[in-house]
Amino acid sequence: MKIYISNDHRGVGLKLYLQQMLTADGYDVVNLGVDTALPKVDFPEVAQRVTDAMLGDVESRGIVICGGGGGVVITANRFRHIRATRCSRPAEAAYDRIHDDINVLALGADEIDIEQAFMCAQLFLETEFDATERRVRRIRAIS
Repeated sequence: MKIYISNDHRGVGLKLYLQQMLTADGYDVVNLGVDTALPKVDFPEVAQRVTDAMLGDVESRGIVICGGGGGVVITANRFRHIRATRCSRPAEAAYDRIHDDINVLALGADEIDIEQAFMCAQLFLETEFDATERRVRRIRAIS
């Protein structure tokens, strides 16, 4: 599975850690973010990099990172093909995959430690959507 990951200047450390760990787990991780802590780009741009990449790759997933996580999740959810959620606990990532078929995970680098973030990412990538009729109907209503 291809994972598109992007971040602003506040999420550099977390992005680099997740990229390393997910690559070690065998995922094809594509870095679309910045690799410097200098504020060269704003969160809307880094989130849109992921949503644009995913438009042509419907089986992929995305991870977007900014300081608090709210800005990137708002930006990502502007796009019809995206179902993004902000996560700070691993159980949230699993729940939102099962119930809402999320395809983008938003993380707040200032709000979560790297181990928790990695556990969130693992569950986001490993948990299957429970494609019951009512859940599929709900996803169609928002997509």
